[in-house]
Amino acid sequence: MRFNELRRLLGDITQKMLTQTLKTLERDGLVSRTVYPTVPPRVEYALTELGIDVGKLTDAVGEWAVVHAPEIIAARGLYDQRASQPPVPMTMT
Repeated sequence: MRFNELRRLLGDITQKMLTQTLKTLERDGLVSRTVYPTVPPRVEYALTELGIDVGKLTDAVGEWAVVHAPEIIAARGLYDQRASQPPVPMTMT
């Protein structure tokens, strides 16, 4: 995909953040970057085999999160409820 295609697909991401993330992913071997000698230069990004492999793991984590979303939401509610209560003073015995 080209840079602007990725940016549109991802929605609310700054150009700076996308550039930094793509550089990091390329450095880690998860994304390849191909520059075509055209005017203006055309750059495309693609997942490497390593990137495809890690994508399987992130898909599994995403599926887990969907299955357990009600439990996560309930835990957040309990946490927020406890956090909103004033601290209980300790008593000396």
